[in-house]
This record gives sequence, C-alpha cells and structure tokens, in this order.
Amino acid sequence: MIDIREVADAADVIINGYAFTKCALGFRVLNLNAPEKAVVFSSNEEVMETTMDDIEISIVSDYLKKNRKYMED
Repeated sequence: MIDIREVADAADVIINGYAFTKCALGFRVLNLNAPEKAVVFSSNEEVMETTMDDIEISIVSDYLKKNRKYMED
C-alpha cells in the first residue's frame, strides 16, 4: 500500500492535490486525494502508463507543462 505522506514528502512539487516527482522515465504524478489514480509521463510529456481517465490526464498534463520549470535541476 502507498504511504501518501511519503509520496508527498518526496514530491518535487504538489499542485492542486497532485504530487509530481521527477523519475528516470520522466515524471510520475499521483492524485493524493485518490491514490489509485496515477500517471507516468516520459521526459517529452507523453503518457507511458496511467490509471487516470482522459480528462484527468489532460488536467495533469497542463499542470506539468505550466510548472515543469520548478522540477528542473
């Protein structure tokens, strides 16, 4: 089971309840309010894996595009 607090603490940014974490594949995003909803984006922001619906992916993708600069090294 996922420890939401650990995920939130390890996140690079949290935006509107979504924890964004940079990873080797690109970016992992977890909905902290519904932890069964997650998505992995490649470094060029293509969806690689997901349990989110298309609307939620669109919302999270917009958050990523607008806030990616805060996750860069």
